[in-house]
Amino acid sequence: MAIASINPLTGETIQTFTALTDAEIQAKLEKSQQAFEKYRRIPLDQRAVWMNAAADILEKNKAHYGKIMTLEMGKTLASAIAEAEKSAVGCRYYAENAAQFLADVPGKTDASTSFVRYQPIGPVLAVMPWNFPFWQVFRFAAPALMAGNVGLLKHASNVPQCALAIEEIFTEAGFPEGVFQTLLIGADKVGDVIADDRVQAAALTGSEFAGSSLAEKAGKYIKKTVLELGGSDPFIVMKSADLEVAAATATTARMINNGQSCIAAKRFIVEEAIADEFEQRLIQHFKALRVGDPMDAATDIGPLATRSILEELHQQVLACVESGAKAVTGGIPLMDRPGNFYPPTLITDIPLGIPAEREEFFGPVALLFRVANIDEAIARANDIPFGLGASAWTNEPQERDRFIEELEAGAVFINGLVKSDPRLPFGGIKRSGYGRELSIQGIHEFVNIKTVWVK
Repeated sequence: MAIASINPLTGETIQTFTALTDAEIQAKLEKSQQAFEKYRRIPLDQRAVWMNAAADILEKNKAHYGKIMTLEMGKTLASAIAEAEKSAVGCRYYAENAAQFLADVPGKTDASTSFVRYQPIGPVLAVMPWNFPFWQVFRFAAPALMAGNVGLLKHASNVPQCALAIEEIFTEAGFPEGVFQTLLIGADKVGDVIADDRVQAAALTGSEFAGSSLAEKAGKYIKKTVLELGGSDPFIVMKSADLEVAAATATTARMINNGQSCIAAKRFIVEEAIADEFEQRLIQHFKALRVGDPMDAATDIGPLATRSILEELHQQVLACVESGAKAVTGGIPLMDRPGNFYPPTLITDIPLGIPAEREEFFGPVALLFRVANIDEAIARANDIPFGLGASAWTNEPQERDRFIEELEAGAVFINGLVKSDPRLPFGGIKRSGYGRELSIQGIHEFVNIKTVWVK
C-alpha cells in the first residue's frame, strides 16, 4: 500500500508521501538510541511536565486533529474530536500516576535490603492501525515515554498525516529530539527494524496476520512483544435485561467508529424468550441511523476507511446469505453516492457451522444468534478463536457471576458497553493477542523488572 492520505468520502488522494530510504531508517534508529541514553536519566517529574504539555496541545487543537483523522479514515468528526480528548486523558493519567507505578517495591528476604526496580529498556517500535489513529498511538506512547523508553511509530500507510501530527505534538510538548519518531515506511520494512539491535521491543495493534508476522520476527531475535489483535466480541442479552437500554447500547456498540473497532460488539447472542422483541428494537435503531458525510454533525455512520474493506465486508455478507442466513436490514453497499459506504446491516437465521460464526466482520454488520439459556449463551460466546471483550446483559446475580467467571475474554462488561479506559488494563486472549496496555500493567510491559538484593 502506498503511503498516502485518501479521503474515504470522495476517493480523492489528498497527499502522498515518500517512504524512508534504508539510510534514513538507519539514521532515525541511531537518533533513537542516542536520545534514549540521555532521556532515561531525565527525572520522572520532568517527563510528567512534558506529558501534561502534550495533553494540553491535544485539547487545545482537538478540532484540528479531529479533522485530520476524519479526512484520512472516515470516522465522524465528533468521534474524532472525542478521540483527541481521550488521548489527552491518557497522557494525563500516566503523567499523574507513573511515579507511583514505577516506584521501588520492597520485599522481605534474607538480604539487608531487597526490592524490585522498574527501569526502561530502550527504543520500542509501535506498529499501529488506522481505525483509532490517535488513541491507539497515545495509549502506547504515554506509558512507554513515562517509563523512560523512546518510541518509534510505524503507523498504518493510510494515515500518514496523523502519524506526523503525533510526532509534532511530542516535539512541541518539549520532549527531546529523537524521543518519539514517526517512521514513514511500508510493512515490508518492519522486520528489518525489529531485527535491529537498537530496538528492544515492539507493540502491535492490528490484524491476526500482522500480529503473527511481527511476533515471528521478534521471536527470532528474542524481543518482547505486546499484541492487540482482532476480535468478534459477543453481546449477550438475557430475558431479565432492560431490552430498550440493551438495544440502544447494542447499536452504539456495533456501529462505533463506522463498525471498525476490534472491541465493537459483533455477535448478538439473545435468549430465545425475548429474541423477537430485541431483534425488532435493534432493527428500529439501525434504520434510524444516518449514513453520510462524516464532517456533518448529523451523521451517525461515515464511510469505511478503504474500498477494499467495503468489498471484503460485502463478500462476507453475501457468503452468509448464500448459506441461508437473512439480511433483515441493509446488506447492500450504498452505490448511489461516492465513498465507501455500507449501511447498518443485521443478519439473522445464521446456519450452524458456516464461517461467519467464527469470523470478524469489520464494518457496520451485526450477527444475531438465538439461544435457549445461559449455558448455550456462554458456549456460543466462547466458541470462537478470539477473546478480546464481551458484554453481557442481565439483572440476575447468578447469571452475572457466571458470565464474569466463564466468558473467555480479556474484558467482561456487565450491562455496559465494552470500552478501553486508562485506569483499567486492556488486551485479549487466544488469537486476540497477549500482553496488556493501559493501567499499571501497561507501563510494566516494556520495563526491566529488576530484582535488587543488598547485604
